[in-house]
This record gives sequence, C-alpha cells and structure tokens, in this order.
Amino acid sequence: MLKGISPIISPEFLSALCKMGHGDEIILADAHFPAYSCNANVLRADGIKIPDLLAAILPLFELDQYTDHPLIMMDAVEGDMLDPNVELRYLKSIHLSNPNAPSIDRIERFAFYERSKKAFAVVVTGETAKYGNIILKKGVTPSTNF
Repeated sequence: MLKGISPIISPEFLSALCKMGHGDEIILADAHFPAYSCNANVLRADGIKIPDLLAAILPLFELDQYTDHPLIMMDAVEGDMLDPNVELRYLKSIHLSNPNAPSIDRIERFAFYERSKKAFAVVVTGETAKYGNIILKKGVTPSTNF
C-alpha cells in the first residue's frame, strides 16, 4: 500500500501506467469488451466502475496535451442510443483532477477495436454501461525539481 495512490489501482495496473510513454494509450473497457481478442496486454479491475478508476488514475496520469482528443469513447452503432449519463459520470470524475480537460471524442465501434489493438493495455472493468469504453492517451509528465 502506498500513500496517495488509490487502493483500487492494483500493482500490475500501477506498473502499466508507469511503463507507458508519451502518446501511449490505455483502454478502460466495460465488462462486455472483447479485450483478449483485441490486445495481448489485458489487466483486470473486476467489479470496479470506470468513473472510480478515472478518479484514481488521473491524479497520477498526464493527459496528452499535444492532441485535441486525449479522451475517446466508442460511438453508438446505428440504431442504438447513447446514454448521456455515462459520459457525464466520466467527465465528473475526470474534472476532479483535470478541470480543463478537453471534451470526450467519439469514434466508430470498429475503429475503436482497431485502436485497442495498438493500445499499451486494455483494462477490463466492472463497468456495465453500454458503450462505456474509454481511451486515455498519455502525455508528458511535467518535470519536478526534487
């Protein structure tokens, strides 16, 4: 256990976040996402909802400032409807540590799957909201003087 790091972030998850470089992407996937079909680096966060993970991760994780869309979600398939409350819940958690974060972009389902194949890791969560997947693109961590 470490001070200042949420206990919902497993050691493996924390290690993955540390190993990521600028421009790498991590997928926080809902419980329905075909993670093992899309990526060899799958982490588990069973039972944990994505808003809770966002609130835990983003104080530790710099979003990419060199892209307009460091936050990306899957768009609804034609004929389906998005629940706007899902994105609102995510933004509420994001804004706790990133009040000026850009809006969340949406991409088509199969484009999202293709992007997940190139992601650093896919984290399977306990999120059950339909279209609840989100991509986080890592930025450059500001330098600190120790």
